[in-house]
Amino acid sequence: MSRRTGAGAVRVLIADDHAILRRGLRQIIEETEDLTVVGEADSSAQTLQHIRNHPCDVVLLDISMPDRNGMDTLSIITRDHPKVAVLMLSTYPESQYAVRALRGGAAGYLNKQSAPAQLVTAIRQVATGKKYVTPAVAEELARHLQNGSDRPPHELLSNREYQTMCMIAAGKTVSEIAQQLSLSVKTVSVYRARILAKLGVSSNAAIAHYAITNKLVE
Repeated sequence: MSRRTGAGAVRVLIADDHAILRRGLRQIIEETEDLTVVGEADSSAQTLQHIRNHPCDVVLLDISMPDRNGMDTLSIITRDHPKVAVLMLSTYPESQYAVRALRGGAAGYLNKQSAPAQLVTAIRQVATGKKYVTPAVAEELARHLQNGSDRPPHELLSNREYQTMCMIAAGKTVSEIAQQLSLSVKTVSVYRARILAKLGVSSNAAIAHYAITNKLVE
């Protein structure tokens, strides 16, 4: 069933904390007759407030938001506004977040480096209630299906723990992670301890080795 209301254009909310990127996305969308931008948000709180107060069909949602992880925001949207299609946007490779996002209720996952035409196609498709899956994401889905019921340890991580793991694997310190995620050093240290326990490793180097071996980071 279509998520569109009436015969009007698909209403799109752009949620990203980078103003330049929002401007570029708006330009692409507004050059397309059957799509329209109904608002912009630079944080999770603004995104949720806008959805509550202004109807929209599709949300372009960045995974890295300053106040709340995009994956957590996705969970709230799918729970409270199930008719809104969420298209996740990220600079992260598909191997890091695509499958996790789709399992979390996202209608699609698109890398920010994708061509404008691909973005327009994705918005149109998810607005009709369908999933949008790129060849790269399809490959990740197939790889996960091949694993069957043998879930790898990293799939046991929470969204925040998973994000922290990827940042540790990329060489960031606990302090740098805390600053980037607007968390306390103590909180990030707790996440790190949980990651070590769930992965069965004992150091940041081992976390990085695990992430690289499982193709979670480039």
